[in-house]
Amino acid sequence: MSSIEKVPVTILTGFLGSGKTTLLNRILTEEHGKRIAVIENEFGEVGIDQGLVINADEEVFEMSNGCICCTVRGDLIRVLGNLMKRRDKFDYVLVETTGLADPGPVAQTFFMDDEIGSEFALDGIVTLVDAAHIDQQLGRSDESTEQVAFADVLVLNKTDLVSSESIDELESRLREMNRMARVVRSERADVPVEIVLNLGAFDLDQALERRPTFLEPEYPFEWTGVYSVEPGRYVLTLEEGPDPNMSLVVVMDQGVGDEALREGAEWCVRRYAEPAKPIAPGVSIPLGKHVDLQLQSEGRKAFILEIDAPSNIGLFTQHTAEEFDIKLFNQDLKAETQLPVEAERTWVAQHEHDDEVGSMAIEKDGDVNIDLMNAWLSKLLAEKGIDIFRMKGFISVAGESRRFVFQGVHMLFDAQRDKEWGDTPRRNQLVFIGRNLDEEAMRRDFDACLN
Repeated sequence: MSSIEKVPVTILTGFLGSGKTTLLNRILTEEHGKRIAVIENEFGEVGIDQGLVINADEEVFEMSNGCICCTVRGDLIRVLGNLMKRRDKFDYVLVETTGLADPGPVAQTFFMDDEIGSEFALDGIVTLVDAAHIDQQLGRSDESTEQVAFADVLVLNKTDLVSSESIDELESRLREMNRMARVVRSERADVPVEIVLNLGAFDLDQALERRPTFLEPEYPFEWTGVYSVEPGRYVLTLEEGPDPNMSLVVVMDQGVGDEALREGAEWCVRRYAEPAKPIAPGVSIPLGKHVDLQLQSEGRKAFILEIDAPSNIGLFTQHTAEEFDIKLFNQDLKAETQLPVEAERTWVAQHEHDDEVGSMAIEKDGDVNIDLMNAWLSKLLAEKGIDIFRMKGFISVAGESRRFVFQGVHMLFDAQRDKEWGDTPRRNQLVFIGRNLDEEAMRRDFDACLN
């Protein structure tokens, strides 16, 4: 496939509440003649955004990951691969990232994976900036800074909420952070489609200037150990560690050199995008050529591996070997013998997780008393608004035939009537993203709002 035939991809990013979904809806309803497939990534266990995208019954593909930086590449590769099976249905792809995402790992996908790079071309990165809240976000979040730094276009949104003087100062600050990006001002994300599509703007050399480690990927695992084995029966043991659901991938014929380890790691990125297959400890697992397994269980783990040919096997684990005291024994010898590690590598993430930032979801049947709901949210935002980055969802209000959509950013909150419930079960779905959320209290207070 020539570069002309590649499907162009735009990454739409921006911190929580900046207006990404509003812009996405504008693009999907414009008369531009493009057939656009949308890929969304959401932070948290409940996907809300697809329900906020209009005219998207068949075009939206969701990726829900707790840590976008570690798992998004494998998930994105899987979704893009599925998209190619229906290549005749679209000619453009929009990837809307979660507001907590550094766009770098998403952009990496189109350069690190040969198969994806042969089919898709990264057209540009568009970052929405919330003019009313970006100052406090830049001060508290590395991700929002990365979103600005990587942008080809900066859409300075919600300019109607701040003074002209503040807008001028903010635009100057953004230009200092990224002199190569085009800056466009907007209200309610109302910008021409040609500002964000078909940019032909993403420049790999510039990306490497901004971040020399841009092509150094992050992985959803921390350690790789390679063992040399002969045909026979082996026992893999893992002691109780900090993560009871720790997964690992066993790779046959794994090389020991640096390049071979990197190739194995890239292959495992795809495996970690799939749900882990729980394997009961003590069950005998035959390992043939190029067979991979994902092992998952609670408590002390002891897995029996049957090897039918000489090989090197590689273990790609979510945590380091020391954390679980990982050992491999040859069970066929008279005295059970521990095998030495022929080669190992620790994959160090280039980021630090903010352990205080998290998401919570409330899903409840029943109707809410709107007066009680308003009183609760007003009190919550007055006391905790600075730590609530984003809230969004659907509410079933007593006496209303239509669902209510609500969205909030810090202390700002808005709710409005949406489509009729019809035959859809009336169910409240709320997602909160923020720092140090008191889940127990928030669930209790929401329950008190139900009729």
